[in-house]
Amino acid sequence: AALPGPAPSDWLQAPLDPAVRAVLVGFDEHFSYAKLCQALRYLLRGGPDCLLVGTNRDHRLPLEGGAGIPGTGCLVKAVETAAQREAFIVGKPNRFMFDCVAGEFQVDPARTIMVGDRLDTDILMGNSCGLTTLLTLTGVTALDEVRGHQDSGCAARHSLVPDYYVDSIADLLPVLEE
Repeated sequence: AALPGPAPSDWLQAPLDPAVRAVLVGFDEHFSYAKLCQALRYLLRGGPDCLLVGTNRDHRLPLEGGAGIPGTGCLVKAVETAAQREAFIVGKPNRFMFDCVAGEFQVDPARTIMVGDRLDTDILMGNSCGLTTLLTLTGVTALDEVRGHQDSGCAARHSLVPDYYVDSIADLLPVLEE
């Protein structure tokens, strides 16, 4: 999406598709001010009947060596701030995605394990869906953080504690080969 002209009043002239009834915010390495303007215009035009949907709230995506880049949650927050409303999140930790999969494939939560590297998305969703949870320490979470949640007297923090942890997903390979 490009802005049609140099001035903010010009930006309001960009055509809007009359069939659009939702704005979906996901990972977008080409996110721009023009796209933010267009998202806001759709949301304002449609009012509460135009859905604002986000894929996830991950604030940072971890890279090798401890580096990271901004996650999709940063983009979701930008659109939420502009629109002054909260997005419905369909990804982790919301159980919406799990309920869709479990309904389609008759998943038994008692026989399902959620493996992930983030407490606030992967482990929280697994715990809220009644799954066994396994944390891999190769992402953004350190074991000290888990212990802090485990030792707290706060029920909300306890929902971030995994059942098990491994240093690396590679640690599971011997078990999977059996």
